[in-house]
Amino acid sequence: MNRTASAAFAAIFALSAGAAMAADMTAKKVEMEKCYGIAKAGENDCKAGAGTSCAGTSKVDYQGDAWKHTAKGACVTTKTPKGMGSLTPKTM
Repeated sequence: MNRTASAAFAAIFALSAGAAMAADMTAKKVEMEKCYGIAKAGENDCKAGAGTSCAGTSKVDYQGDAWKHTAKGACVTTKTPKGMGSLTPKTM
């Protein structure tokens, strides 16, 4: 087999493997949950309590009533400088 044919075969293999992986990842939807107290300022997913309207409006890092979506089960093991993530809003 010459170099051009080898390169073409490798490219086809890589593309088909990538397509198979993408199809597998879309078939497995990850369950998500709201995780409070882990968002950096301006990086929350939606309404973060009084004074905010929606995504990106939290005012301080790790704001207790601001949340981000995390994979189910990952929230309470997420460590921040202000403690662990919470499934319920944290008091400030």
